[in-house]
Amino acid sequence: MEGYILSKSASIISLIAVCLFFATIGIYYSKKFSGINNYLTANRNIGFFSLTTSLVASALGAWILFGPSSAATWGGIGAVIGYALGTAFPMFFLIFLGKKIRNENKNGSSLVEFIKKKFQKNFFKFILLLTIFYLFIFLCAEVTAISILLNYLSGIDLWITALCILFFTLIYTLYGGLRVSIFTDNFQLIFIIIFLLIAFVSIILNNNENLGLDFVRTNNKHLLSPSYLNNYTAGLTFFIAVAATNLFHQGNWQRVYAAKNNKILHKSLIVSGLIIIPIVFSMGYAGLISKSLNADVSPDLSFFSLLLINQNQFLAFLVIVLGLSLTISTVDTLINAISSSIIIDGKFFHKLKVSKSLNYSKYLIIIMSLVVFFISSRGYSVLYLFLLADLLCCCFVLTVFYSFYNKSLKLKNMYISVIIGLLFGILFFPSMDFSKSILVGILLPIEAFPEFIVNSLLFISFILATVTPMLAWKLK
Repeated sequence: MEGYILSKSASIISLIAVCLFFATIGIYYSKKFSGINNYLTANRNIGFFSLTTSLVASALGAWILFGPSSAATWGGIGAVIGYALGTAFPMFFLIFLGKKIRNENKNGSSLVEFIKKKFQKNFFKFILLLTIFYLFIFLCAEVTAISILLNYLSGIDLWITALCILFFTLIYTLYGGLRVSIFTDNFQLIFIIIFLLIAFVSIILNNNENLGLDFVRTNNKHLLSPSYLNNYTAGLTFFIAVAATNLFHQGNWQRVYAAKNNKILHKSLIVSGLIIIPIVFSMGYAGLISKSLNADVSPDLSFFSLLLINQNQFLAFLVIVLGLSLTISTVDTLINAISSSIIIDGKFFHKLKVSKSLNYSKYLIIIMSLVVFFISSRGYSVLYLFLLADLLCCCFVLTVFYSFYNKSLKLKNMYISVIIGLLFGILFFPSMDFSKSILVGILLPIEAFPEFIVNSLLFISFILATVTPMLAWKLK
């Protein structure tokens, strides 16, 4: 179609071919393994290579094609560093906490299950619902991201991409569970690494004289300037947001329990973190270069405008395969994470047996996927959806993990702390154009607030959502 790099028919064929490939190998592989233990924890015998590739592939969703580069266009080098460190931080944190929880809950499958053993049922339900809601929004964001990408490259309607991704991924994930998700992650990470290397080499060859910090400093000095406030606020915001999100990602916790032993878990987490940092940093840095080349570049598409500057069809095809591999690796992780979260506590569904909880989880996920399909077909801002998911995790991250080490923290105070975090976070969370929030500009006029608050709504929202829960920890 005129105006697009690829034809619609070629992109649809590529879309179906990649989705069908992963679904086929997933179903074929799943036939060798059955049972609820394989579905939830891959029978707790995953080795170093598979665990490492799965941790990296699951962490690097389609968001890396949009989020870091988009944030860099207005958050500067600080946003790039914050995104990279925030994505890798949970891997290093899980080295210590993962071992602790594995040792204390040897037969467990999730973080929420560990919380249930420590606290009353109602608080467990509260955290479970928040966790599932966060995973749901994350799923919406991932499917939206790939749908927007294919629409940008070839004009494919958003709903077509969303339907294919959800349909084919549901087929093999609901059939094989965590075991098949880890298996397909091996292939997906290989695709991701190869295609990212080709993409970065192409960017270097096409922009050899425009890739240094001096080029960015000449055209967008503020993005590197120590006096540019957003370098600090954006960096801290994205570090907190991404780190908190991944600490509560059930997909990560399933893999913690799936490791064959603590030694393998330790090595895999370290290597995963070291792989993630340069990848996410490079994607963010591409946003700095793209913004410096074109001041009017669309933030969400800044990486693609840099890579596809010459409208190269081979690179466009590469982007499709890369984007699909990133998306499917994350979507199958999210689907399995939601399913396992429901199955693990069958008592949440009127004391159902595990087998019936498995069936109910599949029905609920199919219904949930229909909602995801509707939302992702609307084409909302990808970064905004991810930020909304991140905000939910920030509201209870400190309280939950602090409670593991402070046995005297009262249950009532934990409830209050999470509610306080949600309240403050939502009041300052910016609108989709980042110009106002519920408190600033709706309940009260913008003029009533200092310029710093008006210009830093996202930062203030995440800081308050993360820190204010501590106010309730010592209440009597």
